[in-house]
Amino acid sequence: MPTVKYQKGDTVMGRWPGSSLYYEVKVLGFKPRTQLYTVIYKDGTELELKEQDIKSVSGFQTRSRSRSRSPSRRRSRSRSPARTTRRSSSRTTAAVAATAVTAVTESAPSSRRDSKLKDTVEVRLSPLQQTTPAENSSNNKHEKKEENNTASKVIEESEAKVEAESEKNQGPYNLRRRKADGDAKPELLEKAKAPPAPAAIHSTPLDFGGKIGAYFWLLFLPAWVLFVILQVNLKDPSLVNAPPPLPPLDAFWDAQALGFVILWILFQALLYILPVGKLSEGMPLRSGERLKYRTNGFFAILVSAIVAAIAVLQGVDLTYIHSHFLQLATATFIISVLLSIYLYVRSRYASSAELALGGNSGNVVYDFFKGHELNPRIKNFDLKFFCEMRPGLIGWCLINFAMALAEMKQQNLDAPSYAMILVNLFQLLYVVDGLWNEEAILTTMDLMHDGFGFMLAFGDLVWVPFTYTLQAYYLVSHPNSLSLPAVTAIVILKLIGFYIFRKSNSEKNAFRRNPSDPKLSHLKTIPTATGKSLLVSGWWGVVRHPNYLGDLIMALAWSLPCGFSHLLPWYYMIYFIILLVHRDSRDMSECRRKYGSAWDEYCRTVRYRIIPRVY
Repeated sequence: MPTVKYQKGDTVMGRWPGSSLYYEVKVLGFKPRTQLYTVIYKDGTELELKEQDIKSVSGFQTRSRSRSRSPSRRRSRSRSPARTTRRSSSRTTAAVAATAVTAVTESAPSSRRDSKLKDTVEVRLSPLQQTTPAENSSNNKHEKKEENNTASKVIEESEAKVEAESEKNQGPYNLRRRKADGDAKPELLEKAKAPPAPAAIHSTPLDFGGKIGAYFWLLFLPAWVLFVILQVNLKDPSLVNAPPPLPPLDAFWDAQALGFVILWILFQALLYILPVGKLSEGMPLRSGERLKYRTNGFFAILVSAIVAAIAVLQGVDLTYIHSHFLQLATATFIISVLLSIYLYVRSRYASSAELALGGNSGNVVYDFFKGHELNPRIKNFDLKFFCEMRPGLIGWCLINFAMALAEMKQQNLDAPSYAMILVNLFQLLYVVDGLWNEEAILTTMDLMHDGFGFMLAFGDLVWVPFTYTLQAYYLVSHPNSLSLPAVTAIVILKLIGFYIFRKSNSEKNAFRRNPSDPKLSHLKTIPTATGKSLLVSGWWGVVRHPNYLGDLIMALAWSLPCGFSHLLPWYYMIYFIILLVHRDSRDMSECRRKYGSAWDEYCRTVRYRIIPRVY
């Protein structure tokens, strides 16, 4: 039985892999089979280290003090890199909360002259848990005072070290600098405030099939959109039939259709930049910065609806959208490809802090597909947020409205059918709710983690408006009669799904933005090593993704009005199941990496992922 030198719960100094820098870590356990210790760093990172990469805190600090007293160390202080740069007083660090830990780089001197550079002790930062703006403001002066005192003590004692102790009221893994008297020298204060990460930024594990999968999705997604558009126009749109023949090339292109798409996007961009609505703050980035977003989506759809109504009253034939659906889809696809190329090219000039971890693989095709830059902006115009919420989402409702007019025209009806009305109203409610609560999207995976590349550009501009409208497009040529009891049952199902979706999303958004809000004090949580907590109350105590459950129930209500004659109008329901299951697996992997053992406890507490007692 091998001897275990360090026990679970011990606080030790662990070497960061690939470097000679040591950071204070906590031992989570020991694996006899691999002879490796599992440790957790201050930023929540869990790694496995060999015993030779771990040192006791007391021995480490003693050796640091003894080395720092050497005369050569005192003589070389004036050449310290920290004294060569100064920071402008206008720059602030109020948005970044951090704690200092010691990191020692050892080198053997080859001569008396080299001994002046014998042991360089560097100050590194480890991210502290994010706090609310109010908490940041209240603690800012205290943090600055502690930083100043620490830097002063380093100068007076000629020791380049920072001593840290656990702060019980902030959790077992956070550090607080010890106080000392005196004013800080600006050179060392600059060193203490700098926010470099302990290691270079790398991509997270590849998903969507990795690099080979990126090639597949780049080809498959446009091909699938083309397939469903051609298939739904057939008299018998059965999926067991052979794919319809491709129309001639000139059937894909219409200059007027391209002009309409460009005009629509520019119109939505104009509404987006108008100084109407709220300026909302996004979630903190890796740098601690919070971007601001103009959340006036409800205003945008309201103006768009008024313009569409005026256009119809002025005699504009919106059924053009139905008769030129393929050409409009082709034009939008071209725009999404050009946008994706622009996004990737500009990302090559972005700093590492601006890149998305998930799209930083180094493979051109994968990064082009997944999205290389996290939040590409042209001044204050956020391209990802705009595409996510505006042209495609509002265009979805416009297309549905045009399909209702096309149904009346094609089937000589005085009013749309019950099925068409239900599809239009259900999906309009979904979009309006999303735009009314537009601020909530700032806490979603798309905005917080995914880069903006082909995947989101194509999804937002092409996939949403030209596949989510499939039920309405199907009903134009394939009517389905509904009785009043059937209509009532479908409406009730929709309302149940909508309630679960909205309630759970509201709980999640409020908790993510301000976990210390007194209104949320009744909620049960599981603390994590990162300082954040996992919500296990309300709908989030029933399943891990109650918002997905509500989404699926609503998708079922959208498909039922189309009947059971063909599988094609059920495409959205089938696709959404696949999408949400995949998102759940991505979320599981990310949370297990981020929260470690706390996530395992969460999974034992909330057993089911999406559907209670089923999945």
